Amino acid sequence: MLGLALLGGALLAGPAMAQTAPGGAPGGSPGGTMGGSTARIVAGFAPGGTSDIMARLVAEAVSQLLGQRVIVENRTGANGFIAAEAVARGPADGSALFQCPMGTMTISPELPGLTLPIDVRTELVPVANVALSRYAVVAGPRGPYHSLADFIAAARRQPDTLSYASAGAGSAQHLAGERLARLAGLRLIHVPYRGAAPAALDVMAGRADLLITNLGDVVRQIQGGELRLLALGDAAPSPDFPDVARLPAIVPGLEVVGWFGLCGPRGLPAEASQRWSEAVRRALEDPALRRKLGENGLTPQFEDQDAFGRRMEADRRLWRDTIRDANIRVD
Repeated sequence: MLGLALLGGALLAGPAMAQTAPGGAPGGSPGGTMGGSTARIVAGFAPGGTSDIMARLVAEAVSQLLGQRVIVENRTGANGFIAAEAVARGPADGSALFQCPMGTMTISPELPGLTLPIDVRTELVPVANVALSRYAVVAGPRGPYHSLADFIAAARRQPDTLSYASAGAGSAQHLAGERLARLAGLRLIHVPYRGAAPAALDVMAGRADLLITNLGDVVRQIQGGELRLLALGDAAPSPDFPDVARLPAIVPGLEVVGWFGLCGPRGLPAEASQRWSEAVRRALEDPALRRKLGENGLTPQFEDQDAFGRRMEADRRLWRDTIRDANIRVD
């Protein structure tokens, strides 16, 4: 089941970033302060995960451009909704943004039977996309599957036998597995876990056969030989894995790409939204930031409010159809 019990969020303020520059932002940056001397990016997942890492990298970079100290708060639990609610219920002055991931914004709202504290479709607004999250298809290092084609062939020979792990019912990993099964004509067993980390551990140990998850969740295990990379979820170039097979080439019509962006509360003034958006755009021009994002399985991808909003709507339609076709409920 998707863990959405409101457990109470721990508040972990990130390290101090840049101080407000005298007379505004440095170097002709967007300038001005929003809601006081400190702004916040509120992340809904624990320190050390992909969401948190992205938030901290961006906070440090935009601090300098905004001329304002930006910190990260981790308000964990409820699949990101504790953090989302904190921002939605907070002041709409640009002083706090939600680090909004694809699952929270486009999958959870479409799941039948799920009771959520806010409607992110109406109570949060897109500000800017920061990065795309490449997905990876991985198997255990000692298993028989050396390619995704091997796995698909075995699954066709042995229906209702092979399994795929996920971070929980209704998670992006679950829906990615359902799309693979539907488009490749497979009958697979879904094994939900309480997060991507325990799911990856059981795939490494051979207790589950396959996992489709954010590359950032498993890139170090792949590099260390603890997981076998069978495919990447999209067709974009990958300098780190140039020879790895791609899902769209193996299963036509199947592409899995996540994203991590910034969203604000309903009523966020256009000026504040534009200031954040422009700071993100300029920050992503920095090769050092782009390199650090890449090291964590993320592809820098700036999109302004309008483009990011269109991406959200397209993904909501995609996951809504997947949920309906697979008859997924989480009650």
